[in-house]
Amino acid sequence: MMNLLQNIGAFIVALGVLITFHEFGHYWIARRCDVKILRFSIGFGRAIYKRTFGKDNTEFVIAALPLGGYVKMLDEREGEVKEAELPRSFNYKPLWQRFAIVSAGPIFNFIFAIFAYWIIFIVGVNGLKPFIGKIEPSSISAQSGLESGQEILSINGLKTPTWSTVIDKLVNHTVNGDVINMDVVDNDGVEKNVEVDLSSISIDDMAEGKLLNALGLSVIELKLPPIIGEVLSGGSAEKSGLRQYDEIISVDKKIVKSWKEWVDIIRKSPGKVLDIEVLRDKSIININVTPERVESDNKFIGRIGAAVFRPDDLFESYFTIESYSLPDAFVKASKKTWEMSVLTLRVLGKMLVGEASVKNLSGPISIAQYAGKSAGIGLIAFLSFMAIVSVSLGVLNLLPVPLLDGGHLMYYLIELVIGKPVSEAIQIVGQQVGLVLLLGLMSIALFNDITRLFG
Repeated sequence: MMNLLQNIGAFIVALGVLITFHEFGHYWIARRCDVKILRFSIGFGRAIYKRTFGKDNTEFVIAALPLGGYVKMLDEREGEVKEAELPRSFNYKPLWQRFAIVSAGPIFNFIFAIFAYWIIFIVGVNGLKPFIGKIEPSSISAQSGLESGQEILSINGLKTPTWSTVIDKLVNHTVNGDVINMDVVDNDGVEKNVEVDLSSISIDDMAEGKLLNALGLSVIELKLPPIIGEVLSGGSAEKSGLRQYDEIISVDKKIVKSWKEWVDIIRKSPGKVLDIEVLRDKSIININVTPERVESDNKFIGRIGAAVFRPDDLFESYFTIESYSLPDAFVKASKKTWEMSVLTLRVLGKMLVGEASVKNLSGPISIAQYAGKSAGIGLIAFLSFMAIVSVSLGVLNLLPVPLLDGGHLMYYLIELVIGKPVSEAIQIVGQQVGLVLLLGLMSIALFNDITRLFG
């Protein structure tokens, strides 16, 4: 239940912020062009909060269905406009102003993404250095000459300080089916350059999180010793008498060799009394621990409220903080936003031509789950999630589909060419086609969500 509430709460916060930012783009540019704003709505349907503001008595509304929003402007096509207010009507404005007002929403989504990534790169992200773990025989990685224990230094000349950066680069090149140059260094400090052919990896495998599996390589597994680093107040660990720096020797007479083994045992034992042997101050003592029963990913697991002890030298050897100066972070954030935008378009294009499955589309249920998980990790992870969604909203809204911003921009481009607005009859037909397309897309995404949830 707690996970469900966290998912819903994070989903509402994320969409609320992103929709507000998108609609504020329309609103802000419209005000600069002296268009009268009648309503600024976050969400659709019945209003749950309403107030008026400004000299135009603009209505600010928060509606019950938080899956979009709109800015209603004075417009002759939507009702009678007093002659004195015609200059402030949207349809009365010159083409370049209408184009700017409509395009501002998606542009503000990209601005938000740049800002979010900028903050992330300034603060810095703790990441695992890209040391290669197990290499599968006869795999793409093995054929390329990659070996277990090597560290990936760069891809196509761009530095890769963390696994996160490596995967970002691999995803972009996998969509294109590129052959990449990878610089690596082995345990003896010998550097080498290898070519890795990504053309045989399917986008579907990549989208399902199987990119590294398809390459035949894995992240190096850190075998942390089963030593308690921190005991959380009020948890089962504290109640049982476990202390910081206690080393777990065995559970129910079975030897525990690593922290991962210890965590696996705890997760599989909700509500079960465990007899553990602990090494404390060179003495072995016996303690009974009963993991709490908590819900995670629609199933119950055990949790005791204890964190692992990480030796300083281990942290420095395998982890790094990827951070940049203010100007460098801004440049990297802009590049990241551009790369994500192009990647989104390419994947959509692959779907249209049948080179990628529509199963990769995600609906509100999946987005809510991702929102909850990222929020649970921390603010930086949540910001990263919001940046990705913001880019997706910006790209999707620019598609030339009637009812979306891109559909209106398409009409304006046609108007620019033919010298007059597209007829209302054509626009009505376009709206009907756009509605069918959007409903179809939403249906597929929702079906995918339900399949993932119960499949």
